[in-house]
Amino acid sequence: MILHAETALLPQGWAQDVRIRIEHGRIAEVTAGVPGRGHGAILPAPVNLHSHTFQRAMAGMTEGRTAGQDSFWTWRALMYRFLERLSPEDVQAIAAQAMVEMAESGFAAVCEFHYLHHPVGGGTYADPAEMSGRVAAAAAETGLGLTHLPVIYEQGGVDGRALAGGQLRFGSGPEVFARVLDGAGRALAGLPDAVLGVAPHSLRAVSRATLGRVAGMTAGPVHIHIAEQVAEVVEVQAAWGARPVDWACANLPLDARWCLIHATQMTPAETAALARTGAVAGLCPVTEANLGDGIFDGPGWLAAGGAFGVGTDSNVRISLPEELRLLEYSQRFAQKARAVMADHRSTGRLLWEEAATGGARAAGRASGRIAVGQWADVLALDTADLRLEGLAGDQLLDACLFAGRDGLVTDLWSAGRHIVQHGRHIARAAVEARFRATLRRLRDSL
Repeated sequence: MILHAETALLPQGWAQDVRIRIEHGRIAEVTAGVPGRGHGAILPAPVNLHSHTFQRAMAGMTEGRTAGQDSFWTWRALMYRFLERLSPEDVQAIAAQAMVEMAESGFAAVCEFHYLHHPVGGGTYADPAEMSGRVAAAAAETGLGLTHLPVIYEQGGVDGRALAGGQLRFGSGPEVFARVLDGAGRALAGLPDAVLGVAPHSLRAVSRATLGRVAGMTAGPVHIHIAEQVAEVVEVQAAWGARPVDWACANLPLDARWCLIHATQMTPAETAALARTGAVAGLCPVTEANLGDGIFDGPGWLAAGGAFGVGTDSNVRISLPEELRLLEYSQRFAQKARAVMADHRSTGRLLWEEAATGGARAAGRASGRIAVGQWADVLALDTADLRLEGLAGDQLLDACLFAGRDGLVTDLWSAGRHIVQHGRHIARAAVEARFRATLRRLRDSL
C-alpha cells in the first residue's frame, strides 16, 4: 500500500510531498520530496491509553443532582447500578461502538482497562475470560488496535474490606485472575498487533502483596489508577503512612512499562519523582473534568521530563481533539497563562506529538511516529476544511485542536487497516444498529 501526502508530520518535523509505503501493517519506507496525488496532511495517529468501553452506554445519564454534594463517589454508585444489567453480548456491542467512535476521532488503538470480568453477583462464566473475549471480538470487528489490560480487583478499600454489590463483578482472587489473564491471552491470539498487559485497579482495590507481584504477571504494560481523588489520598496516607504517588515511587518497580492514570492529586515533589521513573502519565481531561477530579500539573511534569498520553476513560465524550484541547485549557485556568504546554513547538504540535509517543509507550505498541518499522497507525486530515484553510506546519495542528470541529479526520489506518474512509468507519452502520438496540433495552430497564 502506498500513501501520498502534501505534508506529513515526521519525527524530524514537517515534510512536504511525502510517500509512505506500508507492508504487512508496518511502515516500510518514508520518502519526502516525491510529488503525488493523495491526502493533504498525514499525522501519526495516537493510542487512546485509557478506556472503560462499557461506560460508553452511560454517557449523559449521570448529570442530574443527587442528595448532598455530587462527586466521583456518587457517580460510581450510579455506575454500579448500570453494570448490573450488562450481559456479555451488551459488552461487545458497546465496545464496538466506542471503538468506531475512537477511530473516527483519530485514535488508531485503545488500551482497554478491563475490570468487568464476572456475572452479576460474582462467580465466573464458564470461560473466566468471557468478557475479555468480547472486547477482543469488538476489536476484530472494528479493526482498532488493542492493548488489553485485565484488571486485578481484590478488596473494597485500603483496609482490606470485602467487595460488595457491583464490585462483585470485578473481584478475583489470585487463582481466578490467573485464569482470566490466561484466557485473555488466548482471546487476543487472532489479533496480529494486539498486546496483553495487566492492571492493578488502584492502591485501594489491590493488596500490597499483589502489588509486589504484578509486574511479573506479563511482559506487557502495567497500568494503575492513582491519586485521582482527595479522599483516596487521605485513605492511603492514613493506612500506609504515605501519599499514593510517594508510596508507589518507593515501593513499586516503576519504569517505562508503567502507566499511572490520572495522578491529579500530586505535590510538586511527587510530580518530579514520578516523572523520573519513566512511567507515562495517563491523562483523561474530559472524564477528569466530568468527575471533578482536579487538574494535572502539566508544566511541572514537562519540566521534569515526563511522558504523557491521553485517554477517553469513561467515554462520556469520545474526542481526541477535545482531550488535548481540555488538557491545555485546564493548565491555562490553573496558571492564568496561555500556551502553557508549548516549547519550541507550538501548543498543538507538542500536545499531538507527546500524546502520540507517550500513548504508544503506555500501550507497548510500536507506533506514535511515522517511521520505518512502526505499525502504520496514521490518519489524514481534511485540509480543505474552512477552519484549516491556508494553514501549514504547526499552525495546522493548532487550528485543528483549538479552532477545529469534529470530523476533520477523513481517513485512518490502524496497523495498515484502512478503517476510516471519507470520515466514516467502514463498520459503522452494522455496529451502530446493534448498539442502538442495546442502548434502548438498557435505558428502558434503569
